[in-house]
Amino acid sequence: MSKIFPFLFLVLSTTSVHAQQVAETEDSVSLDVMIGQMILTGIGDFSYLPDDAEIIDDIKSGKVGGIILFEKNINSERPKIQLKRTIDSLKSAASIPLFISIDEEGGRVNRLKPKYGFPITKQAGELGAMNNLDTTAFYANNTASTLSEYGINVNYAPDVDVAINPDNPVIAKLGRSYSGDPKIVARHAQKVIDVHRENNVLTVLKHFPGHGSSENDSHLGVADVSDTWQFAELMPYKYLLDSGRVDAIMTAHIVNEHLDTDKLPATLSPYILTNILRGVLNYQGVVFTDDMQMHAISKNFGFEESIKMAINAGVDVMLFCNNVPGNERRTPSQIHDIISNYVAQGEISEDRVRASYNRIMQLKSKLK
Repeated sequence: MSKIFPFLFLVLSTTSVHAQQVAETEDSVSLDVMIGQMILTGIGDFSYLPDDAEIIDDIKSGKVGGIILFEKNINSERPKIQLKRTIDSLKSAASIPLFISIDEEGGRVNRLKPKYGFPITKQAGELGAMNNLDTTAFYANNTASTLSEYGINVNYAPDVDVAINPDNPVIAKLGRSYSGDPKIVARHAQKVIDVHRENNVLTVLKHFPGHGSSENDSHLGVADVSDTWQFAELMPYKYLLDSGRVDAIMTAHIVNEHLDTDKLPATLSPYILTNILRGVLNYQGVVFTDDMQMHAISKNFGFEESIKMAINAGVDVMLFCNNVPGNERRTPSQIHDIISNYVAQGEISEDRVRASYNRIMQLKSKLK
């Protein structure tokens, strides 16, 4: 057992937020449908989505529960018209509401750029330095109202990583953290969440249990924070859970041997996700993975094995963005078959899938 765990339990077990009890799964819902809800993918390289696109068939067949949009999906000639058309086409193919998601933190992580006619954004680091919540709310509303207008209902923001390492190449250096002070991070994140909720857009906190102290980029390989991670990196999650403002949480592909002595990335770690996130922090909502095709996962664990490990660790929705160079494109049908085979072989239990399905459907009940 990690030496830090008893300390975590003492400090965090006072968390008072409890998710509402999930509804019982109806007997009529098939295992195939439940598995499909756990899969979220990119839509391909389309900036104009054809009516016969493969992703449309995958949605109609229940093999996918959500999609993620990238800048490559924004049509440079008619960006707003085609974005709305694409999203409407995707939604109309679904019998269960889709997560229509995007990474729209602002600043460097921004798909809906002003050059396409979308509102200007600010990066978290700049907003945290100003430390004016009205300013943060203004830019959050620019983003959230735009997402709502076009039918995007999930934003992978705010980033609640604490800027422990100012030279962090993927967080602090890119201005993605509000501050090195967890209280400032939590205050600005809380404002961003509130504004998104006013616009009926779900938010996903990231990257649990903290990417702010890393010295490496997990897009490129393993980021081991065992010697740099600090307890303060958990505090924004506790603050926001205590305030009832957490819609969903995204995992980090970071290794921290003080939280998991097996040195598994958090995305694949039952200890970090089940014992700490769900146990100590008492979080009962949806857990999204970061992109399963990032090299921290894809270069160190087999594709099929990483899917099994992630599900058994406790994740609910897995992202396969098909957007990281050097990775083979994976279709929802391929991923669905892999999960189905593991369930048939008894290596993933039906109860584990059903638990994720229930959490996902509870979250989707908030979509408007």
